[in-house]
Amino acid sequence: MPSLRSGSPTSPSSPASREAGGPAPGAPPAPPEAGRPPAWRIWWMAARPMTLPAAISPVVVASAAAAGEGRFRLGVFLAALTAALLIQIGANFANDLFDFKKGADTEARTGPVRVTQAGWVSEGQMVRATALVLGLAFLVGLFLVWVGGWPVLAVGLASIAGALAYTGGPWPLAYHGLGDLFVFIFFGLVAVVTTYYLHTGQVTALAVALAVPVGLIVTDILVVNNLRDIATDRKAGKRTLAVRLGDRATRYQYVLFLVIAYLVPVGLRLAGWVGAAWWLPALSLPLAWRLARTVLAGTQGPALNRVLKGTGQLHLLYGLLLGASLLWPR
Repeated sequence: MPSLRSGSPTSPSSPASREAGGPAPGAPPAPPEAGRPPAWRIWWMAARPMTLPAAISPVVVASAAAAGEGRFRLGVFLAALTAALLIQIGANFANDLFDFKKGADTEARTGPVRVTQAGWVSEGQMVRATALVLGLAFLVGLFLVWVGGWPVLAVGLASIAGALAYTGGPWPLAYHGLGDLFVFIFFGLVAVVTTYYLHTGQVTALAVALAVPVGLIVTDILVVNNLRDIATDRKAGKRTLAVRLGDRATRYQYVLFLVIAYLVPVGLRLAGWVGAAWWLPALSLPLAWRLARTVLAGTQGPALNRVLKGTGQLHLLYGLLLGASLLWPR
C-alpha cells in the first residue's frame, strides 16, 4: 500500500530534492546513501504499520468470543497474534517486491514510500526478508497445528501461499481484481474462525458472523489504497477491483462496507448471541463517519493516505470494542 509520491520522501535525484538544497543540475549524482533513512526505519516502513491492525483485530475478536464462553487459551492467543502479524508483514514485503518488479510502483504514485522502488532495499534483500518472516510465521504456526491439528496446518499453508500469490506468481490475485475478496476471506473469515476454533475446538455461526464486520473493515483498508492508486494501477496493467469499478463506485463500496459492519452487532443482539453491551462498537462511529465523509467528498491523492491510516485505526478500535462486547454475559 506504499510508494513515492508528493508528501513522501523523495529520491536524491528528484526535482524536489534539488529544491530542498540537493545537487544542482549537471552536478555529479548524489551517493545512494544521501537522504537514506536508518535501516530500522526502512524496514519499519516496509512492514507498513498502518496495515498491521488487519492482523490484530481478528485475533482479538475471536479470542474475546472464546473468553466470553470461558474457553480462552493464553498460549493460543499469543501464538495466533504473532503468526498473524508475521504473515501480514511477510505479505507486505512480498507486495513491495512484486509491485516494483511488475512496474506498479513508480515515482508517479502518491502513497507512502515503497522501499524497493526507492532503492533503499535490493530485490535480493527483500526476497530474503520475506522468506525469513514467513518462515518464522510457519514455525510459530507449528504450535497452533499441535493445538488444532491438520485443518490448522492447511489454513496456515494457504495463508502463506496467499501472501505470496497476492501480487506474485504467474496469476497475481491483486492484478485480476480479486484482492478485495482475498483480504475479506483471509483477514476476516479465516482469521476469526480459525482463531476461535483454536480456543474452543468448534466452528460456530457466531464465529462466522463476527468475521463479517472484521473482514469488511479490513477490506476497506485495501479499498482506500486501491482508490488512491487507480490511475497508476491502470497504467501498470494492475486491474484491481477499484480500477474495474471506477472512482465513484469504489467510494460507495467503502461506505457500504462500513454500514454493513455497524449493522452486524444489531443482528447479533437480535439473535441473542451477544449480551447487553452489544452497542459498544458504535462508540467508534464518529471516526467511521469522518472517514466516510472524506471518501464521499471526492478526496484524491496523498490526502487519501490519512484515510488509509484512519481506516486501520478504525479497524483496531472497532475490533477492541466488539471484543469487549463479547465479554459481557449473554
